[in-house]
Amino acid sequence: MYRELLIEIGCEELPAGWLPPLVRQLGACVGARLDAARLACPSPPEPFATPRRLAVRAARVAERQPDIEETLTGPPLRAALTAGGDPTPAALGFARKHGVAVNRLIRIDTPKGTYLAHRRRQRGRAARTVLGGVLAAVLRDLAFPKKMHWDARLDDGRGDLLFGRPIRWLVFLFGGRVVPFVIGRTPEAAARGVAPIRAGSTTRGHRFFARDARPGRPVRVGSFAEYRKTLKRHYVLLSREERRARIAKKLESNAKRVGGVVGGAGGAASLLDEVPDLVEYPSVVTGRFPEEFLALPDEVLKTTMIHHQHYFPVAAGDGRLTEHFLAVTNVPQDNVPAIARNSERVLVARLRDARFFWEADRRAPLAARLDRLDTLRFHAKLGSYLAKARRIEKLAAAVAGDAFGAPAQVDHAARAARLAKADLTTDMVGEFPELQGVMGGIYAREDGEPEEVWRAVYHHYLPIGVTADAPPRPGDLGRAGISWAAAALADKLDTLVGLFQAGERPRGARDPFGLRRQAHGVFGILVDLPELTGLTARPDLGSLVAAAEAAHGGGESAAAPEVTERLQQFLLERLRFVLEQRGHDVRNVRAATQPWPSWRAVTPLDARRKLEALPGFTGSTEFQQLAALFKRVRNIARELSDAELGDVEAGRAAVSDDAPEPAEAALAAEIERRRPAIAAAVAAGTDYHTAFAEAAAFGPAVDRFFTDVLVMAGDLDLRRRRLALLKRLERLILQLADVSALVKEAD
Repeated sequence: MYRELLIEIGCEELPAGWLPPLVRQLGACVGARLDAARLACPSPPEPFATPRRLAVRAARVAERQPDIEETLTGPPLRAALTAGGDPTPAALGFARKHGVAVNRLIRIDTPKGTYLAHRRRQRGRAARTVLGGVLAAVLRDLAFPKKMHWDARLDDGRGDLLFGRPIRWLVFLFGGRVVPFVIGRTPEAAARGVAPIRAGSTTRGHRFFARDARPGRPVRVGSFAEYRKTLKRHYVLLSREERRARIAKKLESNAKRVGGVVGGAGGAASLLDEVPDLVEYPSVVTGRFPEEFLALPDEVLKTTMIHHQHYFPVAAGDGRLTEHFLAVTNVPQDNVPAIARNSERVLVARLRDARFFWEADRRAPLAARLDRLDTLRFHAKLGSYLAKARRIEKLAAAVAGDAFGAPAQVDHAARAARLAKADLTTDMVGEFPELQGVMGGIYAREDGEPEEVWRAVYHHYLPIGVTADAPPRPGDLGRAGISWAAAALADKLDTLVGLFQAGERPRGARDPFGLRRQAHGVFGILVDLPELTGLTARPDLGSLVAAAEAAHGGGESAAAPEVTERLQQFLLERLRFVLEQRGHDVRNVRAATQPWPSWRAVTPLDARRKLEALPGFTGSTEFQQLAALFKRVRNIARELSDAELGDVEAGRAAVSDDAPEPAEAALAAEIERRRPAIAAAVAAGTDYHTAFAEAAAFGPAVDRFFTDVLVMAGDLDLRRRRLALLKRLERLILQLADVSALVKEAD
């Protein structure tokens, strides 16, 4: 028999950012603890959350644990019985431990011999006697960004119960009946008369609104269906999806009522994902601010409304912001005018501040603020932001001219990099730090800087996401694609190389300087470089890192080799992560980012293009044959070093003049015949489809070679010649990928 389990943990309001991970944790924790308690739960528990409650429902939980029978092994027979067959102290002690007579013990045969044992049958306990331990464990298991002491403890011998917020009530029902459970109090709280919290069948509706004279009073429930219906009647929508849908519908209708649409683009979308976790019964009110504030840049208006006040801007049909805004409230639709007026007062005060900062900052051009960057420290070992600005100015010029081959954009890139951090000294960024870079671009535009400069400054912190559609897109950049890419790469590479040289690097989950994000930005630019800039250049990691090291003085410290090795591993790991996040197969990514001949030769754009071509081949029989054989090629080719191969090819090492075996000659001919197409694809960085097709065709010749030819011949010159042949094949294919990484597990 199965019964429904319902748990609700009522607490003080939880921060919105905590709820999504808490919901995932809650379902997983309850499922895991039910399983550990041997209570069958055929379907996964369903978790729910609002700002004031965490709830979980398991539709079917077994009424009783299953009976278990286990065999407990005791001492070996030779140590348990004397020569006369009497029990030894070891046998007596084992029997006493398990509460049985010695003559009730059984004998079992094991690979190690015969042992005495006790077969114990344990009857399963009723679920109601076990569920208290399940809830106690769940309360302990839940992880919060911050936990607080609130004078509570559980009767489990583990001391105080820490929780994200104080718990105020508990609903704990199994089959409609209350499961006994108590959250006790610390001795100090008990002495103050603070009562313990006892599980019951009463929940609470909206804190201020309910369909009775006492908002927030306890309301009795008996099942999940009744629980959900009762909460809704008392102005609490349990489902996050229902709250979100209600908000979206009301935003659309309210915006339409004032002749506009919800504006703010991506910022509004992220806010729509956040506000359902701020409210239990959402409604939307429309407010208005004086039109004079529309003279402020849209970015300032959106940041003030979205990030600071959690309001939604309203835009006209042409995308321009209007003087209207939408606010999500946690109340039913009553007293709307008063709520709207209060929202307007708060927003107008913030907009007045923003206008003051805007006017104050506009009194001096952005370039005049550069010297003030010397008062802001970037890092104790790397100097001020002024020092950083000078480094990235030099580095951006090198990237645009050398790595991109775009000399016409060198000056624009250098200028953008020089101005990129200047807005850190402005009053606007001091008050609205979310606008770093953006305000610099706006101020540069107002100062009359070319589009190639101000747009590059505006977007230089991007990209932040790792997906192909992460901003900026080509339409955002206008004519500034090349100067932006150079300045953005310079900023990120300077941070990565400089902080690694300073001894800073991510450790586990800790990444206080956002180095993973910086690396993701680097590769987000490099793998999409043609689309973002129109360039055909394919910069490799080595040239870019070398340029950044040069900007830092060459990295001549004693720890430089160790630093370089750590940076190498980090960058390859992050490149692979970015490519995997874009949907490419993990094994294909490992193969296409093989650091050959060294990590510095890895070209992110080439890796992406190889990965776009690879899926058309990896499933074919021919390619799988080559992948399996290439493992053998690589293993045997290690017998000949790169230096020895160079000696063979230069004629400095003796090789056998004996006529090659037919299979050997055939493989040599295949290499020479297919090399030009592969080399051309690698040189151009395009048409990898043809190159992989050529590589796949090596399979039969390699298979025949290993079948007919003894590579490790006794004759040293003959062995050297055959090893050199395999080494040439290995080098040729490694220019495309380490295909040995693509062997299917079943093979």
